[in-house]
Amino acid sequence: MAITDWPAGERPRERLLELGPGSLSDAELLAIFLRTGVRGRSAVDLARDLLGRFGGLRELLEAARTEFCSSPGLGAAKYAQLQAVLEMARRHLQDELRRGDALTSPNETRRFLRAHLRHHPHEVFACLFLDNRHRVIRFEELFRGTIDAASVHPREVVKRALALNAAAVIAAHNHPSGVAEPSQADERITVRLRDALALVDIRLLDHIVIGDGEPVSLAERGVV
Repeated sequence: MAITDWPAGERPRERLLELGPGSLSDAELLAIFLRTGVRGRSAVDLARDLLGRFGGLRELLEAARTEFCSSPGLGAAKYAQLQAVLEMARRHLQDELRRGDALTSPNETRRFLRAHLRHHPHEVFACLFLDNRHRVIRFEELFRGTIDAASVHPREVVKRALALNAAAVIAAHNHPSGVAEPSQADERITVRLRDALALVDIRLLDHIVIGDGEPVSLAERGVV
């Protein structure tokens, strides 16, 4: 049965408009994005099939172009449309941390960092550079590593912080495995970075590790 033949209260688009997007399942949200199903399968059926094939919504959204486009009901046009939606979401979060805005919410900061770093298939080390009132100067991805580790050079972070006239830094990196638990190497680089920045009177406020769940703060762990 086509979705248009479903009772109005069960159609994903109508439910979203009435109850909000939070009321929908992953499959229902994906079905709205897909718009149509395939022969003999509604958009919701197709969405469920795709989530099962890829292993979940995040895995589908982060799939490589070739794998994404080879799936039934998908293709280059859907891939381009999805990438545009994801980039709009990232830019929306970026607007919440515009240059000159003060960081007042740790949750907002972590949400921003998660949106920008979680999707990378390899480790990426980035920094938020702040002024002496903790207003955002710039966000930059500084180092990229293998899927296991990133080579982080504190000297380069210090040089960049000085060039931007930053008074404080929040460092962050992702764990592509999805497990945000900091490693001993993460703790060591945090201490090295903290000490290197301190030599030029710049504070390291935190080092946040991004995974699938809640980001982990090394400041809260007492490392910073």
